[in-house]
Amino acid sequence: SAVAQKLVHNDFEIIFVNDGSPDRSLEVAIKLTTNHQNVTVIDLSRNFGHHKAMMTGLKHAKGDYIFLIDSDLEEEPEWLEGFYKQLNLNKCDVVYGVQKSRKGNFIDKLGGVLFYRLFKFLSGFELQENLVTARLMTKRYVSSLIQHQEREILIAGLWHITGFAQEYQLISKHSTSKTTYTIRHKISLITNSITSFSNTPLLMIFYIGLFVLSFATIFFLYLIFNWLFLSQPMSGWTSLIASIWLLGGIIISFLGIIGIYISKVFTETKRRPYTIIRKVYNQDRNRNHYE
Repeated sequence: SAVAQKLVHNDFEIIFVNDGSPDRSLEVAIKLTTNHQNVTVIDLSRNFGHHKAMMTGLKHAKGDYIFLIDSDLEEEPEWLEGFYKQLNLNKCDVVYGVQKSRKGNFIDKLGGVLFYRLFKFLSGFELQENLVTARLMTKRYVSSLIQHQEREILIAGLWHITGFAQEYQLISKHSTSKTTYTIRHKISLITNSITSFSNTPLLMIFYIGLFVLSFATIFFLYLIFNWLFLSQPMSGWTSLIASIWLLGGIIISFLGIIGIYISKVFTETKRRPYTIIRKVYNQDRNRNHYE
């Protein structure tokens, strides 16, 4: 509130999205709405995921400028002032934060680097490394962003493909808590990121299959030549078994890749809402309703 008042006096709103918080966050946030007319709380019916919750909050934002930020205070609300100055000075639509140094241990940092490199290689999109959630956006950018209707959301990718003039600002993110992203969640995020923005894995199946077919054809011709002209028995039991296991593994992995894409098509065609709002709380009684 303090930094917003410096910029626009009392003409602002603060929207909290409760994405199934297990603690007293919702209770505390609702109490804020009784004393502050600028505060709105969107209570989701369950936990839908970080990215989907952010998109829901952005859909309810009405301001000419929208500042998106995580609520754990690892990202400072005071960044808004510096973002606002840069956005107006350079006449851009987005100013977002980029960490000077990625938080976490060596494994976390290495994993982050590999993720961005792999994503760029497979999708062709060059995402800014070490992104944080905090970003200041114009209304026209947000209006375009929320037009995306994917049910499997990678919000960093949506930020990028929405376009407009975007600039970054180097920041230092606080490290006040342990990450809730387990290895399983990280692998799921990588898989979802690549398959949501790239069909390269499907194309790779074709090219690898073509390579294996070419190699098998050449080897088959060699066997025919050996049988016709050399008449030497082939003693290749080990290589035969190894080849069967290799080809079997390749086929199963390829079927898995195809299955992932079919699963995403299945999810998208059902057109289920990516979040469901239980209730919206603020001092405007007309908006205290179930949606």
